[in-house]
Amino acid sequence: MPEKHQSIEIYDLKGLNCPLPVLKTRRKLQDVPPGSCLWVETSDPLAGIDIPHFCTENGHSLIEIVTVENGHRFLIRKT
Repeated sequence: MPEKHQSIEIYDLKGLNCPLPVLKTRRKLQDVPPGSCLWVETSDPLAGIDIPHFCTENGHSLIEIVTVENGHRFLIRKT
């Protein structure tokens, strides 16, 4: 879990449909150093399946999934 005082970027992908949330998350994670965390916000219902699968397939840690109004938030740690 990231330290509480650590600022974690929120990547807003609300309004985008499959496969764009996964594709944009992959690209964004390429630009951050290993060990960095990123909140990804989506409104696509399929992201609840796609983002965890993406993390598993690519070795990233899915630390937390939060269901929010009209979507999900995913806390991902890049490996």
